[in-house]
Amino acid sequence: QVQLVESGGGLVQPGGSLRLSCAVSRSIFSINILGWYRQAPQKQRELIAAISNGGSTNYADSVKGRFTISRDNAKNTVSLQMNSMKPEDTAVYSCYAEWVDGLTTNNVWGQGTQVTVSS
Repeated sequence: QVQLVESGGGLVQPGGSLRLSCAVSRSIFSINILGWYRQAPQKQRELIAAISNGGSTNYADSVKGRFTISRDNAKNTVSLQMNSMKPEDTAVYSCYAEWVDGLTTNNVWGQGTQVTVSS
């Protein structure tokens, strides 16, 4: 079973930066999609950034131009660089992985890390 462990959350002031990392328990070379979800209090979980194993990226409009997702196949990690942060970025951020094994699509989420943007 693939496990994802996030790190790097914490408290940051508005306008500041934070970098999240997610360690994957197996080689990510064959993992089709890696991404980051977030869930704010009393809101639905939303996918904010994703990267394919070919390097293509997609972002939610709310973070486009401020957040950057990257993957390191050698280290089996996926990261999220967050710049120009806003109070509305406050949420629990979870790493996500999706891969195909034969005819089965598998997906898994990490337990999440809290990010709080406040002065």
